[in-house]
Amino acid sequence: QVQLVESGGGLVQPGGSLRLSCAASGFDFPRYRMGWYRQTPGNERELVASIIRTGDQIDIADSVKGRFTISRDNVKNTVYLLMDNLKPEDTALYYCNTVPVVPPWGQGTQVTVRS
Repeated sequence: QVQLVESGGGLVQPGGSLRLSCAASGFDFPRYRMGWYRQTPGNERELVASIIRTGDQIDIADSVKGRFTISRDNVKNTVYLLMDNLKPEDTALYYCNTVPVVPPWGQGTQVTVRS
């Protein structure tokens, strides 16, 4: 069964940090480019970071460049998103998936940034 399970979200003050994790199962994780997406109410999901299967190439959206870091562990079939210097505009539901999207979406993990 293909599954993506995100975790690590929460409530944090501006300037704070969070580390998101996404455990993948049911597909050949190491073969896929993986990404972190986020969505706010009324808007489409946007891709904020992606990493190729070897980890040699990483793409980060301009809105989070310099603050977010994506990494992966192909043994644990897990992709991570380290988010530093969080801003209120980073508040969203965060998801992981392949790039382009193949498996069904997981439940996501909520990140809320406010004082």
